[in-house]
Amino acid sequence: MSKITISIHGGAGTILKADMTAELEAAYLEGLQLALNVGYAVLEEGGTATNAVKAAVVVLEDNILFNAGRGSVFTKKGVQEMDAAIMRGLDLEAGAVSGIRNIRNPVELAAEVMLNSNHVFLSGKGANDFAIKQGIKLEPDEYFYSQFRYDQWKALRDSDNYSLDHTHHHLEELMKDKKFGTVGAVACDDKGNIAAATSTGGMTNKKYGRIGDSPLIGSGTYANNKTCAISCTGHGEVFIKAVAAYDVSCLMEYKCMSLQEAMDYTVNKKLKSMEGEGGMIGVDAQGNYAMIFNSAGMYRGVRNNEGLNEVAIYG
Repeated sequence: MSKITISIHGGAGTILKADMTAELEAAYLEGLQLALNVGYAVLEEGGTATNAVKAAVVVLEDNILFNAGRGSVFTKKGVQEMDAAIMRGLDLEAGAVSGIRNIRNPVELAAEVMLNSNHVFLSGKGANDFAIKQGIKLEPDEYFYSQFRYDQWKALRDSDNYSLDHTHHHLEELMKDKKFGTVGAVACDDKGNIAAATSTGGMTNKKYGRIGDSPLIGSGTYANNKTCAISCTGHGEVFIKAVAAYDVSCLMEYKCMSLQEAMDYTVNKKLKSMEGEGGMIGVDAQGNYAMIFNSAGMYRGVRNNEGLNEVAIYG
């Protein structure tokens, strides 16, 4: 039996203890631990890495604190447009969706795309039509409304500024809480199969149907049993240009780096040199894990069957 491991993230960025109330900090840690527990339970019962990452991400999507699913930010038009992806390392099967609306759990739709569509990536109305055909749970606009996100958007909507969840251009003083809002999970199951999933509400006030790295296979999400499973969070444009998740896999495959070495190189050398702020979580097929970021903090957690269980926020 392989070492079973699951790691999760809830976004990275300028997350400072000084900006956080004790109540909010406790709520974030509780949300992370719940997602970790739910994902880990799947692995403990002999479930697949794919089902474990999906289960963990669903919990984070349902938590209004995180910019994915229910807590998704508002676009320029004042609506939520969500992206998600899932990939399994066993056979490189993958599913992704972008620009979807009113889907309660985008990661579940990504999984349906992977399993039942003969495609990898669906977008916009077509993805929503497929969701309805597959019986995916829908929610009205009100479900996705949060005062915090609405106030964020209201501060930006009459400008051409956009915000990476809480990293604000020219609006630092309005909102102290600055982070790249994405959620994700990676896991290794008892058969040594690995998987990754990522889900996001994107950028506050984003225009033109902007898509970040989260749903892009190889950029924000990647899994291959031979190397690693990776889920990223950060400045999506840079992670896309760096093909960040796949870069880790390549460093492991062609340069024989360990998971830790490859992730460290990608996050702290490659992305940094491109001014790409953020981080990533990863596992390999031996159940090793790493959680690496070049920002002030990253909402994160890891649990395995050797007694490790931790959730953290700051650097």
